[in-house]
Amino acid sequence: MNQIITYLTFNGNCREAMEFYQECLGGKLEVQTLEDTPKAEVFPKNFKGFVVQAALKKDGMLLMGTDMVDRELVKGNSISILLGASNEEQLQEYYQKLKRESISSHPLDKTHWGNLFGSLVDKYGNEWLFHYQIE
Repeated sequence: MNQIITYLTFNGNCREAMEFYQECLGGKLEVQTLEDTPKAEVFPKNFKGFVVQAALKKDGMLLMGTDMVDRELVKGNSISILLGASNEEQLQEYYQKLKRESISSHPLDKTHWGNLFGSLVDKYGNEWLFHYQIE
């Protein structure tokens, strides 16, 4: 099966962010740190907690992340995470939880094209779009 997966890069706070996303969305979170790798002894002690790879899985959702970056991180506005839900109540719940300490750019509301839509930039600087197709 071909699949596109959202893969986020953090600057040392991947575990914190992924645990926040798990709290908001639910699911199972698996985290591998540098300390968990076979070459852990070659890294400085303050790097061992960095996340090599994290995966948050729930139903058909997969959100991944890492602290491992070999260049300067530049947060931009060209990528967004689109979160759809199977019902309006679930979408409202996701929005309210992810909204904590965020910048709400578009409150969740019904649109003229018959959908429920909203957007925000979360406390980690990632833009989320929320969508539910109203029957």
